[in-house]
Amino acid sequence: MSAGLRVTDAVVTYGAGERRTTAVAGVSLAVSPGEVVALLGPSGCGKSSLLRAVAGLEPLAAGAVAWDDADLAGVPVHRRSFGLMFQDGQLFPHRDVAGNVAYGLPGVRRLPAAARAARVDELLDLVGLTGFGRRAVSTLSGGEAQRVALARSLAPSPRLLLLDEPLSALDRALRESLAPLLRRVLLAAGTTALYVTHDHDEAFTVADRVAVMHRGRLLQVDTPAALWARPRDADVAAFLGYGVVPGGAGRTGDGPSAADAGVVDASDASDAGDDGVALALRPGALRVVPGDASARRTGVVRAVRFRRGAVEAVLDVDGWGEQVAVVPAEIAVHPGDVVTLAVDPGGVLRLPRP
Repeated sequence: MSAGLRVTDAVVTYGAGERRTTAVAGVSLAVSPGEVVALLGPSGCGKSSLLRAVAGLEPLAAGAVAWDDADLAGVPVHRRSFGLMFQDGQLFPHRDVAGNVAYGLPGVRRLPAAARAARVDELLDLVGLTGFGRRAVSTLSGGEAQRVALARSLAPSPRLLLLDEPLSALDRALRESLAPLLRRVLLAAGTTALYVTHDHDEAFTVADRVAVMHRGRLLQVDTPAALWARPRDADVAAFLGYGVVPGGAGRTGDGPSAADAGVVDASDASDAGDDGVALALRPGALRVVPGDASARRTGVVRAVRFRRGAVEAVLDVDGWGEQVAVVPAEIAVHPGDVVTLAVDPGGVLRLPRP
């Protein structure tokens, strides 16, 4: 049985001497056959460098990359049987859609024309482009072009498909429509994939597991549901969009470990303190409510924004720093207002600090 991809203590560096920088710092990761794992993190966190090292495009300064327990050190890119798909689909303008997809077929020149055409049609059907074979690539929309690039990447049936921000050049509406399609296509093809993205929604939609990277290191690898429900520490929570309270958990006693981080009442953070625990507020857990400035928890409105159908206020909250609160439609707020806040206790986590 295939063991899939194994990355062990991988280190990628650039430059030399005093100018040497470490892009990937001792990362270990496994991707099982048929599994899709997303590398999620901000720009510059090392996720694309790790992907390139797996492909063989970047040398490892230390560590190893293996497939089916066979070390790939010294195996050139074209001998690894890995597929690559980038942000720019890099389609050939002088070939039509069918010609671009056929280019990826192994031994394409030796294939009978009928077999070649049947395989191209099968791949175009898979990515939702039935009947597009004779279209010029210059007539395609951005989303259509990326689907052609995906079909071409799948044509040789790679044992591992590496996707580097494949949807990032598209507008949000297209990304949101193509991410589920990508998931369906990868599952239908049974493709093992390593998927790089900075977009949380995209990673959670496409991947079986998500690996959060920060400053060259892996912070947490988990299923989307488990990652969202239980971020390992405050750094992971902050990247996922939680509001992290920096002042500690106050009267909470001993800080929890990563294994027993749990939900607490927000009043536990009313006093300053530092027991090695941070509070993390899930998006939507903090909201503006009717009340006066004598309330126990208030904030000063710094900005008001409309986001995805809801009004949000960016606030300075005493002891909590900058936080974001949902504003109900019946309450009007303006910059400079002091507003009363309520917290959903089920949306507050106690987390260890990194």
